[in-house]
Amino acid sequence: MTHPSHSHDKVAKLAEMLWQAEVACTPVAPITDTHLDVTLSDAYAIQQYNIERRISTGDRIVGHKIGLTAKAMQVLFGVDEPDYGHLLQSMIHPENEPLDLSKFIDPQIEVEPAFVLKKDLKGPDVDIEAVLDATEYVTVCFEIIDSRITDWRIKLQDTVADNGSSALVVLGKARVPARDIKLDTLETTLEIDGETVETGTTEAILGHPANGVAWLANKISEFGVGLSAGDIVLPGTCTKSRRMAGAREAVGRIAGLDEVRLAMKGEPTVHNQR
Repeated sequence: MTHPSHSHDKVAKLAEMLWQAEVACTPVAPITDTHLDVTLSDAYAIQQYNIERRISTGDRIVGHKIGLTAKAMQVLFGVDEPDYGHLLQSMIHPENEPLDLSKFIDPQIEVEPAFVLKKDLKGPDVDIEAVLDATEYVTVCFEIIDSRITDWRIKLQDTVADNGSSALVVLGKARVPARDIKLDTLETTLEIDGETVETGTTEAILGHPANGVAWLANKISEFGVGLSAGDIVLPGTCTKSRRMAGAREAVGRIAGLDEVRLAMKGEPTVHNQR
């Protein structure tokens, strides 16, 4: 995706700042504090700049994530549509491998369905039916988010520039055909260290999780691109995310999609500094 109207120098400068924050595991001030003129379009250009940098080092795109799908989150950020980020091969974490939290700044965890596509999807006229037709299977997953911005003091442009505050994805084992289950009525729970801390229903994901996938396919068609067969697409969560500092095990469950488990060790950078 290209955004030719941007100041290349500004995009490169802010992309480098976020890149170094991630490498050093040290957060930086919100870019919307230091650059008041940063637009949403600028933010997507910054995101794309760092994605292309990762690809140049041997990483590859394996899908996308959608954020701000819950109405409460949209109200919080003062926006009327979701945002999106890229998923890279390096961001896929095996369920059976403990996660070292010391590699992160201030990570949070959320449980959501993941769509894996068997056919290409290209907007601008993608709807729920088209998404279901193009989906090979749906599974439960964890998305680990982490902000390279101090204390999560983010506005929409900050999280978009920071690749939707993405960090990792942990996919569950279940592979359920999309039409075998009523995807918009699934009870969802997040359990941390044996305690249920979040509950919700997948209807809260834009009314139907497939609506998130459709929105993304239609949105990126504005840049002449689409979703590809094999892509993993995360449509967002129906619950709030939870900080991971101090936690040792998380279990995410979505009715009909089974569960995903993650063991954790170490402590995040911010936690260690307090």
